Amino acid sequence: MTFRTILRPTGFVDAPFGFDGQVARLAGTMCWFSAVELLKVGHDGNVSPELIPVERLEQRLDTAAMVSDWAALTAPRKPLPLGQRTIRLDQPQVMAILNATPDSFSGGGEAASAEDGFAASEAGAAILDVGGESTRPGARAVWEGDEIERVVPLVQRLAAGGAAVSIDTRKASVMEAALGIGAALVNDVSALTWDPRSAEVVAKAGVPVVLMHHQGSPETMQDAPSYPRGALVEVFFWLEDRIAAAVEAGIARDRIIVDPGIGFGKTVAHNLELMNGLSAFHALGCPLLVGASRKRFIGALHNEAPADRRLGGSVVLAIKAAEQGAHLVRAHDTFETVQALRLWRGLRDQALTPRF
Repeated sequence: MTFRTILRPTGFVDAPFGFDGQVARLAGTMCWFSAVELLKVGHDGNVSPELIPVERLEQRLDTAAMVSDWAALTAPRKPLPLGQRTIRLDQPQVMAILNATPDSFSGGGEAASAEDGFAASEAGAAILDVGGESTRPGARAVWEGDEIERVVPLVQRLAAGGAAVSIDTRKASVMEAALGIGAALVNDVSALTWDPRSAEVVAKAGVPVVLMHHQGSPETMQDAPSYPRGALVEVFFWLEDRIAAAVEAGIARDRIIVDPGIGFGKTVAHNLELMNGLSAFHALGCPLLVGASRKRFIGALHNEAPADRRLGGSVVLAIKAAEQGAHLVRAHDTFETVQALRLWRGLRDQALTPRF
């Protein structure tokens, strides 16, 4: 017996012209889809799929949850107010990664500088994501005092320069320090579960927050990740629960961004499953962020290529995300990712230009 059905948009088309009633727009983005895969999750954990054309879907929305999910899938997302900047979400935007850590592979082993941040903005990044603690597999926790010392000077300079700055941290004290000097968004890889004060800090500040799925801690998350009902289904339900917890803590729903957590407690197969099914996460009703840049599974699929040689795979995954309506793409290689997305945008613009 089915207890819940997840709606996954598919059958994407270049443009809606001539397809009245046969296609729907995905979460206010430049993506239109013609079919929906109904993933019917049973009480026994089994998942059975069924493909339904958009034109017949309303006849199959037989639960309140399905009606709500359909409304969320097709509703546009509000722009993000980030300090002096407002980030529109009708096209994919790039969040540039700035690791203020001494062991950052994104900076060739050196901590990112303010100049790196301004260069990323000039290259087209909409948001600069500053972090002072590595959370890649096997990384150990950093004392909050050291983390604050690493990120505060960088956040302060970038915010003073007019950039939209995000603080990438799971610690409430680091959030407070960064928000107090100009950061305008919190990106928490623990989805506000690591520090019991973090939800209160975000709610009080009234800033947008990224809730990212993870399984286990960075030290152990890759030991034996498991998703009995499939990664897509379990990550979806987990994020749904975290959204509810954040709203209960006083965080406005339209300030919540979701991230499926590519590479955080996932095997290669799990990551690929999530990338293929990204469109389903729009049913959560929040902007979707995807961070697959330089992740290990890229190397796993290409001769164990090291982190600094995963640009091609990272760009492919950024485009895959855009094609499924991702609102934000988190990237190390800003120039190349922005260029790829602008080419994608050009293709969409051409397809959306009436020919007759």
